[in-house]
Amino acid sequence: MSSTTPHPQETPPDAARPKTAVQATPGPGGVRLTLSGLLETEVLGPVWTQALAAARTAPGPDVEVEAREVLCLDGAGAALILRLRQVAEARGGRFSLTGLSPDLARMVDIFDPAAVAPLPPAAPLSFGQRLRVDIEDMGVWTVRLLAAWAGHIAFTGEMTAALFQALLHPRRVRWKDVLVAAEKTGVNSLPIVGLIGFLMGLIMSFQSAVTLKRFGGEVFIPNGLGLLCFRELSALITAILLAGRSGSAFAAEIGTMKVNEEVDALTTMGLNPVRFLVGPKIMATLAVMPIMCLFFDFFCLIGGAVVMLSLGFPLATYTSRVFASTSFTDFWGGMVKAMVFAILVAGVGCRRGLGTGEGASAVGDSTTSAVVLGIILVAVADGVFAVLFFYLGL
Repeated sequence: MSSTTPHPQETPPDAARPKTAVQATPGPGGVRLTLSGLLETEVLGPVWTQALAAARTAPGPDVEVEAREVLCLDGAGAALILRLRQVAEARGGRFSLTGLSPDLARMVDIFDPAAVAPLPPAAPLSFGQRLRVDIEDMGVWTVRLLAAWAGHIAFTGEMTAALFQALLHPRRVRWKDVLVAAEKTGVNSLPIVGLIGFLMGLIMSFQSAVTLKRFGGEVFIPNGLGLLCFRELSALITAILLAGRSGSAFAAEIGTMKVNEEVDALTTMGLNPVRFLVGPKIMATLAVMPIMCLFFDFFCLIGGAVVMLSLGFPLATYTSRVFASTSFTDFWGGMVKAMVFAILVAGVGCRRGLGTGEGASAVGDSTTSAVVLGIILVAVADGVFAVLFFYLGL
């Protein structure tokens, strides 16, 4: 003998779901709306539009809602009933709701009719009010700007102190982290630095040859290329590549640690995040930046040599004119610029990483701002160096 257990009633498919509809018929003093089916958010859109249009265009202001065939309603259905009531009252008529089951009626009573009322139009501000709002906005912007600058100054001081501590107490430095950062920043960047250097030397020499050929001055191409390469391009292009590759990596790495609260954990354990995280990256960048610049110079001169050989000049002529037109002042001027650019790019990347906010997009925002601000600071510093070298006669 077997017994069967009744299965719970399954939800009918969409084809078997009762149809949500509204029927409008003229009533005494207005309109009679018959609602049926499920008054739920997913299916209520067309019914909402038809019901409100019928209530607003009725010959009279009264609205009578017959809800005997309503099977279920949610917050959207209750809002529709309250909205119909507001339309009737706004036209000076009466509203009545009949046939709705007590359970569903209690749900309608929960909602406040004022909550679904349209917001009143905002009153126009007077001149004094607008001026006050503008002054308040300027004050908030100024406070935020000063707070940001205060954070930058404090970070600069902590970074300088960390570097001096590393010089005074080298045994306290985590040299393993420095070597790892140097590998990622310098060694892994050499292929792209060499490629860009070769292409820059090739393109500039070729473009110069097109112009100088009219005057028979192709022999002066090495003079300009050597001076431009050692003094300007090596530091500038390498710093831009450093900002796009390593500055963004610093910001993303430290920013991820900030979001995961690992930076707060270091502070809790009594470790200074600037000395622990920023110091090794700054030292590694300062160590590899001159090597990257030399690598750029070498491949830039190779690119120029390819053009000069294609024009029929011997290699000895090219090298002799390059070294005759440049001096150690040009070389060391480029190295000094490179070291300053390295501090700017690495410092901005670490600063943006430590200033990462909360949320999924915070790390991406920090990375983007690190690259953009790093390139801007490099360009500004390069302009300052140009003016300084001019007045110093270098």
